[in-house]
Amino acid sequence: MDIFRTTAELRRWSRAVRSSAAVGLVPTMGALHAGHASLIRAAAASCGQVAVSIFVNPTQFGPNEDYGRYPRTFDADCALAEAEGASAIFAPTVEELYPAGAATFVEVEGLSNRLDGASRPGHFRGVATVVAKLLIAAEPDRAFFGQKDAAQVSVIRRMVADLRLATEIVVCPIVREADGLALSSRNIYLSPAERTQALALSRAVRQTEALVSVGELRASTLIEVARQILAAESEIRIDYIEVVTWATLEPVEVAEPGTLFAVAAWVGATRLIDNTILG
Repeated sequence: MDIFRTTAELRRWSRAVRSSAAVGLVPTMGALHAGHASLIRAAAASCGQVAVSIFVNPTQFGPNEDYGRYPRTFDADCALAEAEGASAIFAPTVEELYPAGAATFVEVEGLSNRLDGASRPGHFRGVATVVAKLLIAAEPDRAFFGQKDAAQVSVIRRMVADLRLATEIVVCPIVREADGLALSSRNIYLSPAERTQALALSRAVRQTEALVSVGELRASTLIEVARQILAAESEIRIDYIEVVTWATLEPVEVAEPGTLFAVAAWVGATRLIDNTILG
């Protein structure tokens, strides 16, 4: 498995292997877990060559967020990626992707201010910018993202469509622990007690799915039931609970097939997200 540090190296590799195989890209910030593994496997099954980027992107973190302490486990990440079928690792420095004096950023207007963007100003500007840089560097046929970051997926899909990029965006299902907690690199921050309380997020998701299955489609009711589930846990502080159109992240009054139910909450000092596609 090759390890590349510069965009020029990654681009040369991609162009060389594309003559005989499709190229897949799995963008990550490292601290890889079974959720990332599922993306790499999906990419390997779909594409003959797979690059995994490992880059903790500073521009998507706010000034009081966890950029400095975000888990960095490069050697273990490389081993997992190779075991799941990766052909190459792209691990640039900050200076490689954001050279001195860089003044160009990508912003998807409207979408970037909804859900996570509303509570994390500038977050989706950072996401869109780094993903655009990765797609330009790797020139992949397909890029693979997890549904857990559903709002991010919406922003990236719109960016790719607006910029007429050739990469197909593939979205893979959420991977969960046996007890239902959505896998996240930030789960390691949780204390045992917080880990137990964090299960309220997946309970809210399951309850919402159950209500929709018996015909309860009013967004206000779905949100209120989920709010009660989360409010019952002392260490949980709700960021948002929303029922929205996935493509635009705009709220709806009545859920329809394909509507996104999304929740974000602080469990102690750790912010977690979860969601489901209704119907």
